[in-house]
Amino acid sequence: MALTPESLIALEGPEREITGFPYRVGRESRGMQRTPDGVIRERRDPGSRPSNDLYLAEHAEPLNVSRAHFEIDRKDAGYVLVDRESTCGTIVEGQAVGGDTQGGTCSLHDGDVIIVGTSRSPYVFKFRMR
Repeated sequence: MALTPESLIALEGPEREITGFPYRVGRESRGMQRTPDGVIRERRDPGSRPSNDLYLAEHAEPLNVSRAHFEIDRKDAGYVLVDRESTCGTIVEGQAVGGDTQGGTCSLHDGDVIIVGTSRSPYVFKFRMR
C-alpha cells in the first residue's frame, strides 16, 4: 500500500497485490533512448529478464534506492524482507535492515511500514497481508 505520492505513482495505484515470490524491488536505471527515427525504446537487451518486479525512479542525488534493493519472500508460514545488499538499507517499522552493502533480513507483519532507503526517502509503503 502506497503511503507517499511517489509510492502511489510507482505502484500505479494505492496498492498492488504480490502474486509471485520473491517479489523484488529496486531502482529504475535502464532509462530510455531515442533511436535515429525518433522512437524511444528501452536500453535493456531484447529477451533479457527484468531484475525487479517493482522499479522505483529517482531523479536527484542523494539516491536512496539501489538497483537491487530488497525483496519480499515467504518463509515458513509468514513473510520476510531481505535487503539485497543495498547501500542505504531498508527501514521496517523504524528498524534498519541492511545498508552499507551488508544485506539483512527481518520478519514482516501485517501493517509494517517499509521505507526504501533512508528516513528521507520518498518511497514509503505499508505491507498488508490478506
